[in-house]
Amino acid sequence: MAFGCWVGVVVLLSVWPSVRCSDLPRGAIETACRDRYLLVTTQLSFAGNKPRFEAVDADGVHPITKQYGSECGYMFSILPLRGHAELRASYFSCHTDNQDDEVFTFSFNLITIDANGVEATYSVTATCSLPLPWSPREVSCEENYMEVSMRSDVSCLSGTTDAWTAALAHSSATSTWQVMFQQEGQQLIPMSFSEARELGYVFHLTRGRLVFRSPYTPRSVMGSINGSVVEVVHPILFSRQRWVVMMVDWIVACSTNEGMYDGAGLVWQTPTLLSPLVSGLSGLESSKISMGVDGQLLDEPITAERGYSLDISDTTVQISIPFNAAGGYRKSFVMDNMYREFYVVHLYYEQIFLDDCGVETRLRLHRPMNTPLLIQHLSIINQTVLEDRVFTVYLGNLSYDVDLVVVKLNGHDFTIPEANKSGLVITMVPQPNSTLHAYILRVPFEDAVVHKLYSPEGLLQFSLDINYTLVILPQEEPFYYLASVVAQFNDVFPPVFKGICNEKSISFQMDHKSFDYLWEVGVGPYILTTNLAAKLGYIMQNDSKSLNLEVPLFSVGYTYKDINLKQFYGSFEIHSRLPKTLEVKSSLAKACLFQTTEVIVCSTEGVVTVVTDVTLAIPGAEPNGTFLLDSTCRPQETDDTRVLFSFGLHTCGTRVQHVTYENDINVEHKSQSVNAPVKSRDTASVVTVRCVYPLSDLYKLFAYWRFEADSPGVGTILTRVPVKSKCSVVVQLKRVVKLLQLFTPDSLSNHSISAHLSTHYPHHHQKTVDLHNYFQHRP
Repeated sequence: MAFGCWVGVVVLLSVWPSVRCSDLPRGAIETACRDRYLLVTTQLSFAGNKPRFEAVDADGVHPITKQYGSECGYMFSILPLRGHAELRASYFSCHTDNQDDEVFTFSFNLITIDANGVEATYSVTATCSLPLPWSPREVSCEENYMEVSMRSDVSCLSGTTDAWTAALAHSSATSTWQVMFQQEGQQLIPMSFSEARELGYVFHLTRGRLVFRSPYTPRSVMGSINGSVVEVVHPILFSRQRWVVMMVDWIVACSTNEGMYDGAGLVWQTPTLLSPLVSGLSGLESSKISMGVDGQLLDEPITAERGYSLDISDTTVQISIPFNAAGGYRKSFVMDNMYREFYVVHLYYEQIFLDDCGVETRLRLHRPMNTPLLIQHLSIINQTVLEDRVFTVYLGNLSYDVDLVVVKLNGHDFTIPEANKSGLVITMVPQPNSTLHAYILRVPFEDAVVHKLYSPEGLLQFSLDINYTLVILPQEEPFYYLASVVAQFNDVFPPVFKGICNEKSISFQMDHKSFDYLWEVGVGPYILTTNLAAKLGYIMQNDSKSLNLEVPLFSVGYTYKDINLKQFYGSFEIHSRLPKTLEVKSSLAKACLFQTTEVIVCSTEGVVTVVTDVTLAIPGAEPNGTFLLDSTCRPQETDDTRVLFSFGLHTCGTRVQHVTYENDINVEHKSQSVNAPVKSRDTASVVTVRCVYPLSDLYKLFAYWRFEADSPGVGTILTRVPVKSKCSVVVQLKRVVKLLQLFTPDSLSNHSISAHLSTHYPHHHQKTVDLHNYFQHRP
C-alpha cells in the first residue's frame, strides 16, 4: 500500500474535557479538548518565570523539551500578546493513554518558579473523547512537527518501482519491520525503527491506525511548488511475512510558508495540490477547503464580517487577513519615542481531498503569521465645532495595550482624574469595527489653560498645545505624542458704545455681542457693576441684549471745561479693557453742553472752579463785590446774582484740613461814611467752598508741595444764611448728598437725610452742614 500525506488545518471539536487539578490555584490552568489535540494554557502572571511541562505515564516523567516535543507530538510556546503559555498535545502524543482511538487521557506536571526562586509542581490531567470520526488518512502540520495517521486497513495499489525493488531485495533478510527514507538521487538504505527513532522519527501502531511523526529535519526535503516552500518526508515501511512482502509508502508534505505582509494585511499561500503527495498510480483531488484562527474553523459569514478572504485557483490557495482584523493580536513597543507594533494571527487551515481509490484525506495546518515591526501612526482628528466653543480632539488608533496617563495642555499637566475634576473631559471610547480604542479630549475655549490671542484687525484665536503621555502595558513604558489645535474667529471687536446728551445727564448704550465677555466695561479704574452704579448714583440696566447706563451730572467720573456763567462742557468716559492686563481696547468720552446754574469743580490739577448764587446767603448782595479769603482774589465773571471763581488750592488763602481744601467767598459791606469799604468777617455773610481729595494724594502734597491728584476731588458749596431760610437747608442738602453717599456705609436718600437733620438741627442758623458733626450725631 502507498499512503500520501498532505498539510491540513486543525478543526475545533466540541469535546468536553474531564480535568483534575491537584493543589492548583484556581484559574491558573485552563484546558480545552480540540479536534485532534488537547490545549493547555497557563497565565504568565501565575507562572512567574517561564513555566515548563513534564509528560507523566506509568514509566515516569518525561520533560517536554523543544526537541522532545517535536518528536513526541507536543508544541509548547510562550504567547506574551495573550499573556499566557500554551501547550498543544496530539491525541497520538508519546505518553497519552489511548483507548480504542476514541478516548485519550493526558497527565502532566506543571513546574513553576516564583520570584524568590522557589520551585512548585502542580499535577494536571485531562481526558478527551473523540466527537468526529477519524478520516482514513489525517495529516497535521504543527509548528514543530509533521504527523500522519491512517487506518490500518486502507489499501490502494501504489508505490514506485524502485521502492518495490528495494523492499524485495532487503525483505529476505528479516521479517521485522524496516524503514527506508527516499530522497531524490540517493540510494534507499533500510534501517530499523530504533535507528529511525534516534534520528527523531516516531512510528506507532494503535489498535486501528498507523502513526508516523517527524520533525521538520534532518531528512526532510525542501522544494518549491507554485511559488510556495514545501517540506517533504518520504518514509517507506516494509516487512516480509513468508512469501508476502508488505510495504507502506508514506509521503508527508507540509507547506512551510510563513506568510507575508503586503502593507494592508497578512497573506499566506499554499499549492492547491501538493504533487509530492501523488505517489505511483494514485491521484489527488481537492474537495473542500476551510480556514480559521486559533484552532477553530470559521464559517463564511464570520470570515466575511472580519474581512478575511479565501481565494482558490487551480494552482494556489491564498488567504488574506487585514491588519488588525478580529482574531489577531497586536503588540506595541516604543523605540526612539516612536510607537511601533506588530500584528500576529494564528492561522488554522483545513483541506479535504480524495485520491483515485476514493480514500479521504483530511489535512490540517497550524501556522503563526506576523507583520514586521511597524511604525504605528496615531490619528489626531480635530472635531471642534466653533459654535460650541469647546476644543474636541480625538486621539485614535491605539492598541488595547496602550493607555493614556497624562495630558499636558499648554504646559499644565493633568492626569485623567485631575482633568475631569478641573472641568476638562477625557473619555476613552472604542473605535468602530475594530479592537482599537481612542481618547476624546474636551477643553472649553474659556478655560484658563487655553491661550487666547486677539489682534486689532478683529481676529480672535484660541490655541491649545497638547502633549499626550501614553504607556505600553504591562511594562508601562512611556512615549509621547504631540498635537496642536487652533480655533479662529473673525470680525471680533471690543464693545461699541453710543452716547446721548440729556438735560442733566449723559446716557450710554451698548448692544451685547457673543464675545463681549472677553472685555470688561470700566469707568475710570473701576469695573462697572451693579453695586458700583448704585454707589455712585448711576442708573444702569443690563440684560442679555444691551447695557444702558445713565450718568447724572456732577456724578463721580465727570470732567468739566469751558465753565462760564451761561454754560459749560461736561464729559464722561466709559471704556472696555482686557481683564488681565487692564489694557483699554475701546472707549467713548462723551462731551455734552450743559446750562450753568451752580457748579463746583475740583480738578486733578488742584484748581477749584465754582459758580454760586451769593444772594442766597445775603439777599441783595452784589456779586461783583465778592472775594476770597485773600481779598485780592476776585471773581472772573459775575452776573446779577452769581459769581464764578477759579483759584488754585494753594492760593487765595485756601485752608487745608487734612485733604480737605476750603475757601470762603466774602461779601463786601458798604460803609455809611465816605470811608473805604470794610471787609466783613461776619460768618453770616460768608459762602464756604470745599474740595475733598482722596488720601492717596497726600504723599505728593508733602513731597513736592505742589498738587497732583489722580482723580478729581468732591466739591461742596456751604453758604451761611439766616434762620428764616430754613427751606434752603434742603436745597443745600441736595448738593452734598452725593458726597454723603460716597463716604457712608449705606446709601441715603435726600428725604431721609433731610428728616434726620431736621431732628438734630432744629434751631441751626446756618445752611452749612458740617460732616464731622453730622456723623457724630447720626444714630
